[in-house]
Amino acid sequence: MKINIPDWVIILGGIGQIFTALVYPYIRHQVFDWYNDVKKLKPLNQEIAKTYGRYIVGLNFCFGLITILFTSDLKNQTGLAVGLTGLIALYWVGKVATQMAYYPMYEIPKKALFKIGGAFMNFLFVFFAGIYTILFIHNLSGYLEAY
Repeated sequence: MKINIPDWVIILGGIGQIFTALVYPYIRHQVFDWYNDVKKLKPLNQEIAKTYGRYIVGLNFCFGLITILFTSDLKNQTGLAVGLTGLIALYWVGKVATQMAYYPMYEIPKKALFKIGGAFMNFLFVFFAGIYTILFIHNLSGYLEAY
């Protein structure tokens, strides 16, 4: 199966992932008041929560950077392209599924900026999940055809 996603769309996805990494600390502080909640945890649990927060930022940034720097490699149908696009697709599909399943139960501040920002971020997450799922299917089908 030959699927063609233009490079500019893939690069836009990479830029978007870097954007999410850069804006994530603001969202934690301003929207979710995350650090005040984390302070209520035991010290070790505080560090674990902060570490996982850094992992999220780091993964989003690195996935974006890899996407921008290695756009052609992400669609060349090699085993590595299958593995990497599958990993990133699963990451974003999992994010979207988690957000749909759990986040509606929580109250987010009603400011217009947060509502618009929330809709934009949700669009980005679905966009990332879609791009990498399509890339994964493209890579997997080409990889399997070669063998």
